[in-house]
Amino acid sequence: MTTWRKSSRSANSGQTNCVEVGRLPRTIGLRDSKNPGKGHLAVNRSAFAGLLADVKSGALDL
Repeated sequence: MTTWRKSSRSANSGQTNCVEVGRLPRTIGLRDSKNPGKGHLAVNRSAFAGLLADVKSGALDL
């Protein structure tokens, strides 16, 4: 069974538009926390690592 996690910043800020992340056997799963039963998007681990690096560096900031 997959354990889904939401950002600790999302949990404490009252946000309702949150993405959850789960470690799957070969990929990383991303799903909408409001609709967890609607499925998930699976991305490979290197793509997810790249996304995290971009987020942390501010490369995706508007």
